[in-house]
Amino acid sequence: MALVTFLSDFGDKDYYVPAVKAKMLAVNPQLNIIDISHNIDTFDIAHAAFVLRSTFRDFPKGTVHLVSLNTTGSITHGYIGVKLEEHIFVGPNNGLLSLLADHEPGIMVQFADIHLKDSTFPTKDILAPIAAKVASGAAIHDFGGPLKNFRKLMSRHPKATREHIIGHVLRVDRYGNLITNVNKEVFDKLNPGKFSIEFGRESVNRLHKGYDQVEPGDCFAFFNSLDLLEIGINHGHGAELLGLKYDSVVYVTFHP
Repeated sequence: MALVTFLSDFGDKDYYVPAVKAKMLAVNPQLNIIDISHNIDTFDIAHAAFVLRSTFRDFPKGTVHLVSLNTTGSITHGYIGVKLEEHIFVGPNNGLLSLLADHEPGIMVQFADIHLKDSTFPTKDILAPIAAKVASGAAIHDFGGPLKNFRKLMSRHPKATREHIIGHVLRVDRYGNLITNVNKEVFDKLNPGKFSIEFGRESVNRLHKGYDQVEPGDCFAFFNSLDLLEIGINHGHGAELLGLKYDSVVYVTFHP
């Protein structure tokens, strides 16, 4: 199955998304193109990386993921293809792809000049044809050579001791809920049975199973489908009401 996912900050009000899809379908009309999201906050690499990292493993191995964010920006060091956990990613070399896992991709290719062209729309003119051809059976090695300068960005990791986990907010979703980088596996290993979770001006000392486990207006905390600690206010915009945002600190304290 020739499957391509597409992630960008293009939104849905302009011609950009259909133009890119049309370019890919011109290469192979049988392509199955799946939109992950085109409502990534503009130029927000952290948002794009979070969404893609949270979803790409749910697609079949061999899927090609077309990533478009800051493709014309000064932080983009060319265009690349990488193979990570049997998935192929095609996009700009701006650090976004380095945030998808805690280990480097097994294969990294810098696209050769012969496949590049001067363009104000490189996602359509450069990346889309390559993504379509790779999804149709070509190898990413066909489009370039070894990447010597893989641009890397550092993601925050929680700090954990026997007494504490200090985490940070990774994402505020559209409901105002706050997804943190506190992982369930680490929490379970350290948890002696009693704990408190402090965020903003609030604190909870138990985990819930979902949003509706507390009354409207009350705070909740549970491990979500990503096994990450999620906090917020039922039927309320937690980020605004708690004064929290991306990168805000969340404290977990374990009590003997």
